[in-house]
Amino acid sequence: MDAMVVLFALGLTAYIALRTAQGRISLPRAVSAEACLLTVFGLFPFVLRDAFDARPRPLVKLTVSGLATAMAVALVPAPPEGATGEGSWAMVAFLWLSVAILHLPAWGALGLGVVVVGLTASYVVLVTGRPWPGVLLTEALTAVLMAVAMWLWRWLWWTIREANDSKEAKARLAVSEERLRFARDLHDLLGHSLSVITLKSELAAKLATKDAARAAREMADVRRLVAESLTEVQHAVDGYQTLDLDEELAGVRAALEAAGTRCTVEARAGDLSPAARALLAWAVREGGTNVLKHSTATRCEITIDGGVLEMRNDGVRRPAAEPGSGLRGLAERMTTAGGSLTAAGTPDGGFLLRAAVPA
Repeated sequence: MDAMVVLFALGLTAYIALRTAQGRISLPRAVSAEACLLTVFGLFPFVLRDAFDARPRPLVKLTVSGLATAMAVALVPAPPEGATGEGSWAMVAFLWLSVAILHLPAWGALGLGVVVVGLTASYVVLVTGRPWPGVLLTEALTAVLMAVAMWLWRWLWWTIREANDSKEAKARLAVSEERLRFARDLHDLLGHSLSVITLKSELAAKLATKDAARAAREMADVRRLVAESLTEVQHAVDGYQTLDLDEELAGVRAALEAAGTRCTVEARAGDLSPAARALLAWAVREGGTNVLKHSTATRCEITIDGGVLEMRNDGVRRPAAEPGSGLRGLAERMTTAGGSLTAAGTPDGGFLLRAAVPA
């Protein structure tokens, strides 16, 4: 748009220079007309941006540029008496009109268009001597085409801007989803590992004066778990975190039994897809972490059959409250994959975690 305005200004400047060289415009008049044109085209980019970015009411800029446009139209022709001209210099009025109507409602734009076209056509007839009907039709058609072109340009600009805003919104949404994924993965990873590390550290502290060899073994397990946790966190950061169901079942069983909870595992998951096995592995990890952190269970049963996981324990400390962030994150993960998750107390005073995934 700025380039179009520059070309238009250069064209009218050349027109004035040509008419001045032909002696049809005096030099003082040509200088005054050029000053008016420079005012119009100097303000035009600002008025244009106001119209394209929103639809404010820049009355001062529109009024000043409108007065400069009227003076330029009045000063440019100045033909000798009896001479005729084509009246193309009047297009500057329609250029101003095409932007001015963008700031007005439909009825205001129509009224302003009728006034500007009527006055401009009358003036062209007066200074050129051309027939009235032809001049009015030409000027009206020019004004309509320029106004429609400007409206289409603004519509195209708004469409491009909305598409760009939509792209940025999608990018922000992707970042937010990735943050949620990372927070969920980090909780699932470190929640389990830190619970086991805490348990083993406490056990090692108790055994330090009674069984130094076993205490050393427990601390060796702590060091191993820390190293594994660091590796898993790195995998989560890289977005490639995957869990093995068999390893998670074995790890949870070992952790629970170390805490004094008898754990039985019955898993028939050989026909499940890798994605389903990974989802169940997350459920096993979260369920095992909750048993360690939030229960006094003496017994835990884990069964997997046909894509359905059930973890039962008998150690509920208090009535179940709102689910924690780990269970909420796991539920989101399951729902996204087309599965489901429920976690609630049982009538016999136990607790049941049930996860179902697409087989």
